[in-house]
Amino acid sequence: MNNYDLKKRIAVVTGGAQGIGFAVAEKLVKSGATVASWDRQADVNESAMKALSGISKVVAITCDVADWESVTQALEQTESQLGSVDIVVNSAGIAGPNATVEEYDNAAWNRILDINLTGTYHVNKAVVTAMKARNYGRIVNIASIAGKEGNPNACAYSASKAGVIGFTKSLGKELAGFDIAVNCVTPAAARTPIFDQMSEEHIAYMLSKIPRNRFLEVEEAAAMIGWLVSQENSFTTAAVFDLSGGRATY
Repeated sequence: MNNYDLKKRIAVVTGGAQGIGFAVAEKLVKSGATVASWDRQADVNESAMKALSGISKVVAITCDVADWESVTQALEQTESQLGSVDIVVNSAGIAGPNATVEEYDNAAWNRILDINLTGTYHVNKAVVTAMKARNYGRIVNIASIAGKEGNPNACAYSASKAGVIGFTKSLGKELAGFDIAVNCVTPAAARTPIFDQMSEEHIAYMLSKIPRNRFLEVEEAAAMIGWLVSQENSFTTAAVFDLSGGRATY
């Protein structure tokens, strides 16, 4: 895989302890960036960053993106230990249960929206003021192909990821007058720990919708995101990049 010149760049990856988040963190450190992984799983996060510590400077910071105070504290820690944040990849998210709308648990709905959508809002909101002051920033929010097409028996997840797409387009337009790019990616399913939250029936459904007839590899997502957070991405903003293996139709 190719790497980009991210030397002297400071990056935050939420949900960096595992899955796409960890693959992105690894990609960024191999490209020379200093990385802070914000994750609510403290022990897993520490272990993950320890595995990358021999490549570049990394720190593990405990953060619940659904909690605004936790996000602002994580940013304060990051700036204190590393400096001003240039890059944000917001990968923290949950899938939630599989059930029809009429049978869906209201508490689960609220929690999924809190983490996936409100968490994205919190993280983006926290970093944009300083990025504007320096006239530089690269933000990538992880949405999902479910946010474009809607998956049955996954109403909260689909709705939350549709919200991430709309939010990204809105913020990208707000910041288009600065050298700040705000984009999102819409992956098809990747075999990560998030699968543990899904039924086998739902996993099979998702695979059946991918023309390439396989799941996304997390390294493939990291490769696209590596360019999106680089200085080379100087024009594209408020955009959606598909990683759907041919599933996306628009």
